[in-house]
Amino acid sequence: MKKNKKILIIYIAIFFTNIHAKNIVVPGELIAIKLNDDTKEFNSKQLTIDYGIDTYIIFPIAHNQKEFKFNNQIIKIQEKNFGESRITINNLSLVDLNDADAERAAKESRLIRETLNIYSRDKKPLLNFIKPVDGIISSRYGKKRFINNSPRSPHLALDIAAAEGTAIIAPADGQVVLTGNFFYGGKFIMIDHGHGMLTSYSHLSKITVKNGDSVLQSELIGEVGSTGRVTGPHLHWTVYLNKVRINPESLLKENYLTSLLKTI
Repeated sequence: MKKNKKILIIYIAIFFTNIHAKNIVVPGELIAIKLNDDTKEFNSKQLTIDYGIDTYIIFPIAHNQKEFKFNNQIIKIQEKNFGESRITINNLSLVDLNDADAERAAKESRLIRETLNIYSRDKKPLLNFIKPVDGIISSRYGKKRFINNSPRSPHLALDIAAAEGTAIIAPADGQVVLTGNFFYGGKFIMIDHGHGMLTSYSHLSKITVKNGDSVLQSELIGEVGSTGRVTGPHLHWTVYLNKVRINPESLLKENYLTSLLKTI
């Protein structure tokens, strides 16, 4: 009798631990919530994924988000220490901008924000991304950044170091919606993958696509470079959903979609 009681207590503990774990997510990640008859806060612009007989709404969790509320459900956001990144830039004109450069950078930032508002609803990302460049991860998502020992905004992208001229490929199907040569980002590409998911690629040495081009997964889009504000050749890869920058590295995990749909 005592043995059975002990086993029952263990099962209850495991049950409640699993409930708690399923309702904790990490900043910078995606979460999936099953769409049902009680869902009141859904609109057709949101990204949904059909899986079996069920439909899930996909939401981004921002880097600085503390909690997530949806349909009377509160999901805890677990705190995470992403570490820090310290770089030195000797060319101070790239750190303390003059009026002309500051105006240019602000204009380019507005253009990127405006482009994030324009996306296709004809296609959906399948969340089966592949790595856009063969290289070594040099700076991960979420790190606190210090430039010349001064605090800056966090690093909400993935840096992949590779030799100048290394091929950059589309990690998923999409359409090129923006290209340019920007103050911070250098030679720059943005791709629309549909329903609010977009990706951008900075510091390229060469761009091989143009605005309006449709690209397929693994198709060449450019080459690694060191244009813009950088300390060496690498790809700065950003992933957005609903204008929120999420962790690109997560999308590269094997069977990512299956694991995502089991988080909540």
